[in-house]
Amino acid sequence: MTGKSPTITLNNGVPMPALGLGVYQSSPQETAGAVEAALREGYRLVDTAAVYGNEKEVGEGLARSGVDRGEVFVTTKLWLDDYGYDAALRAFDTSMANLGLDHLDLYLLHWPAPASFEQTVDSYRAAEQLLADGRVRAIGVCNHTAEHLRRLVDRTGVVPAVNQVELHPYFTQRELREAGAGLGVVTQSWSPLGGVNTYWEGGRSADKNPLDHPAVHAVAARHGRTPAQVVLRWHLDHGLATIPKSVRPHRIAENFDVFGFSLSAEEVASIDAIDSGVRGGPDPDAVDLDTWT
Repeated sequence: MTGKSPTITLNNGVPMPALGLGVYQSSPQETAGAVEAALREGYRLVDTAAVYGNEKEVGEGLARSGVDRGEVFVTTKLWLDDYGYDAALRAFDTSMANLGLDHLDLYLLHWPAPASFEQTVDSYRAAEQLLADGRVRAIGVCNHTAEHLRRLVDRTGVVPAVNQVELHPYFTQRELREAGAGLGVVTQSWSPLGGVNTYWEGGRSADKNPLDHPAVHAVAARHGRTPAQVVLRWHLDHGLATIPKSVRPHRIAENFDVFGFSLSAEEVASIDAIDSGVRGGPDPDAVDLDTWT
C-alpha cells in the first residue's frame, strides 16, 4: 500500500474518498482483476456505471479483494434508456443484482438530458426515494452544467451530492466548479489525465495530452514524480475528487502514490494555465435520451 486517500465530506455528511478507481472502458475480462488490485493497493472507491457493462466484474473484484464491504465506497450510474421514475427503480435493482450488493454508496444520473428534462427530474426523484429508503447513501449527477444543476435543484429542492464531469488541465471547468461549490456540490473529475482528448471519436485532440505538456513535465521533474502523478495531485490540491482508470497493476499503484507531496500555488497556477476551454468529450447539451439508446 502506498497511502490512504483523504476523504471529502458530501453535503449530507457522508465521507467519500477523494481518489478512486474508474472502470470506464475496462473490459469485463480485465475489470475484476483491476478492482482487486486497486483495493489491495489501498483504494477505497470504485466507480462504474450500468452502461459500462462491467458491474458484475466490479462486484467480483470487491469480493475477491477480501476488503470489508463497509470500507469501500461504490458508485454506479443510471443510463439514459432507463430514465423515468419506475424505469430508474428497476434499473437500480438490476445494477445492485449485478454488483452483488445490498446497498450502494453513490447513485448518479449519467447525463442531464436537457431536451427531456421531465424524465431527468422523474429519474432524480426515484434516486431521492432510494436515498430515503436507505438503499443508497448519497445521490448525484454527471455531466451537468451550472445551468443544469440550477434547473434540477429548482425542480426538486434536493441538491446533488456530486457532479461528475470531464475535467483535466486542458478543460478545467472553473466556473462550473465554483457554481457547484456555491450549491454544496462536490465536483468529481472523469478523464482526469485528459485521455478523452485522444480516445473520443467525436473530438480527437491527440495534441492536447496533459501528460506531454512542458509545464507538467517541469513540475514532475521538480518533485521526482511522473506526469500522471502530478496531474492527479493537481486535482487533489484543487479540492476535487477524481477517478483515474487503469487495468495495469503498476499503473494503478502509481496513480495512488500521490499523497506524499503537494504542489505549490505557483505550480498549480502553471498547470491551470494549460486550460483551452475546449472539452474533449460530448457536449452535455447535445446528449439526450435518443442519443445512445
